[in-house]
Amino acid sequence: MARMPAPFPLAWLPAAAALMPLLATAVAWTLSLAHGHIEACNVFWDGCTSISRAARHGLGNHVFRALVLPCAMLQILFWWLCRRWLRLQGRDPGMALPVLGLVAGAFLILYATFLGTEGSIYQLLRRYGVIVYFAATYLALLLVLRQLARGPADRLHRPLLIVALVKLGLGLATVAVSALVVDEAVSYRWENVLEWQLGIWLTVMFALFAWRWRGLAAQLQLPSPR
Repeated sequence: MARMPAPFPLAWLPAAAALMPLLATAVAWTLSLAHGHIEACNVFWDGCTSISRAARHGLGNHVFRALVLPCAMLQILFWWLCRRWLRLQGRDPGMALPVLGLVAGAFLILYATFLGTEGSIYQLLRRYGVIVYFAATYLALLLVLRQLARGPADRLHRPLLIVALVKLGLGLATVAVSALVVDEAVSYRWENVLEWQLGIWLTVMFALFAWRWRGLAAQLQLPSPR
């Protein structure tokens, strides 16, 4: 008789999805600062550099990609398991949730792969990589919120709703800055501030799932060949 695999603790997946990009960005920023690639400032308020610029140079770039690329795969797996978790509660977002997770993960891989490369085409790939990643992740979050709003109340719904509203506000602020601020230097700094803030709230989102999934486990088993 085939032996069943040990249950996988679900909380570790969103916890890793939250901590790995945070660690990657912190290490890359520290190394770039130490080697003089970026200036010192409070990036969350001064916006002297973007996340991409902080992770674009030297060893910091290698560390960033080494952590973000496998994290993208973990996030794809997270959204797939998130659908399974919702279905166990009698809620089903359909295949849209894992598909959005796949799109988000794929474009995060695209962004991280070409970070540090030069040329207008590579710059375009990086830009669209991060835009589509954030957009697909946000749509996945909205799908989860829609399901959590149905049926019995879930304690994850309210904190996730706060995250979604804050991220929406940051996204609208980014569009407004791009459209209304004429001074390129001022626009650059404000966009950087909003980007760093958005990254923090993305981390908060995954951390909330880790909090909610404490004590939960799932069987991760590939279908047996026939």
